[in-house]
Amino acid sequence: MKLYTFFRGSSPFRLRIALNLKGLPYESMPVHLGKNEHQRAAFGAINPQQLLPALLLEDGQVLTQSLAIMEYLEEKHPAPALLPKDPYGRARVRALSLLVACEIHPLNNKRTLDYLRSGVGRSEEQVADWYRHWIDDGLGKLEAAMTRDSASGRYSHGDTPTMADCCLVPQVFNAQRYKNDTSRFPTVMRVYAECMKLEAFDRAQPSKQPDAE
Repeated sequence: MKLYTFFRGSSPFRLRIALNLKGLPYESMPVHLGKNEHQRAAFGAINPQQLLPALLLEDGQVLTQSLAIMEYLEEKHPAPALLPKDPYGRARVRALSLLVACEIHPLNNKRTLDYLRSGVGRSEEQVADWYRHWIDDGLGKLEAAMTRDSASGRYSHGDTPTMADCCLVPQVFNAQRYKNDTSRFPTVMRVYAECMKLEAFDRAQPSKQPDAE
């Protein structure tokens, strides 16, 4: 498989973790978002959405959208599982994952930040404030969701990593990059620390990617 990725992108980061957890080999195909390589025709031929990640399968089919790709991997390679067996657990893990992927990430992705800069003329300081605000808001919601339910364990759900952890870790990396005060989210940070003890998470982090800068 070939993974079209960018070392700092949180969506590709999620997928790198999932592939590592499942022990699936892949070839990294860097696409530099900062240089707008995702907007070039060569990548558009791979993914007409011109978004990362994209996963080129062995049979030539292309999958897009990180959570959909993780669901595919779960169906194709069910062990080790990224979703619990029980219906409630599966729904809860999906909800935690979507909280990150749908409530936090879209407000802070490159397209949104570029529009704030060039579309409505916000300064870099204002853009950074925007970023930190929505990360704080989202991590606060994640903290509440994880602390109110006894299903949280060593990880976001139970004592084995799930799709929710694949989403949580890149978001914490973003928070640290923008210098958010993450001490206000002790449950989130405890789970993050547990995840980063695992080789699958550590090997997926931005600084260890072939295109890292």
